[in-house]
Amino acid sequence: MPSAAPDSPAPRLADARGRSVSYLRLSVTDRCNLRCLYCDRRMRHVLSHFDVLRYEELLELMGLARRLGIGKVRLTGGEPFARRDFMEFVEAARERHPEVALRLTTNGTLLAPFAPRLAAAGVEAVNISLDTLDRATFARITGQDLFDRVLEGVEACLAAGVRVKLNAVALRGVNDGELPGFLDLARRLPVDVRFIEFMPMGGAEWAPEKVWSAAEILAEAGRLAELVPLQRDAADAGPAQMYAIAGGAGRFGLITPLSNHFCGTCNRLRITSGGVLRTCLFSDRTYRLRPALRHPRLGVAAVERILRLALQHKPVGAELLAARRAGLVCGTAMSSIGG
Repeated sequence: MPSAAPDSPAPRLADARGRSVSYLRLSVTDRCNLRCLYCDRRMRHVLSHFDVLRYEELLELMGLARRLGIGKVRLTGGEPFARRDFMEFVEAARERHPEVALRLTTNGTLLAPFAPRLAAAGVEAVNISLDTLDRATFARITGQDLFDRVLEGVEACLAAGVRVKLNAVALRGVNDGELPGFLDLARRLPVDVRFIEFMPMGGAEWAPEKVWSAAEILAEAGRLAELVPLQRDAADAGPAQMYAIAGGAGRFGLITPLSNHFCGTCNRLRITSGGVLRTCLFSDRTYRLRPALRHPRLGVAAVERILRLALQHKPVGAELLAARRAGLVCGTAMSSIGG
């Protein structure tokens, strides 16, 4: 068993540019029941059982993260609920680390039965990937006819009192005619509807002509609704620019990694389900944590050293984007990174 981290706080994590880390995206699996065209249709990187971090190891990493000043942890996949006993892990994480702001990203297809337990476990918010409100288009994007299950997941979370954010990847020629429907949804329901610019990541069917830019989306949305810009939440430090919708129960937002990057305030790290650290979504440079974590004489103390050293080389994603070759900024598929 790897050694446990001491309870005493350690100096906070910061990179060479002075950007402090307060947010960890922790992937629990690279498996998914969908095959989204912007993620990886082929699912080339499916880890063996041995190579996936055990739940106890994930809990150790959460404890280390908390000791290093990280107050927000988002559990991701693949699809988190595709891993056996995931809900039990969420409950164990809440019991062991009650002070952590615990959140979840899911495709929503397996979500509905677990919404009451998520609420009871104090999960603050659930991000649900939903790129379309049309059932046929959903099947075209994801490769599966499971649209109704996602809606059931949204409704179950709202009924349980769990905050819902709907993330739609903006795809020209696919969902660029659906903005009125999404705005109407945000008017009727207390949800955040957020469009994300299509990123040139490995495994995706990316091409410049498929990019539906944030500027175009905002211009159209402004013609369809009265939008009021909201100040970014400094405590949350999220990437979305949010807008209130006059007369609406929900909000509208844009995430702009291509047209208006937020690298200067990046506060996050990513650890994949295989125990690989990524300091930047747009970089293929990685750091292996699993061997140290599982070593009988190293454990989380060595993981902390790796984290600190890796942060000294954390790049600016926008610079990688500007210098990209062959169209892609990163050769790794989103399904292997954890989003």
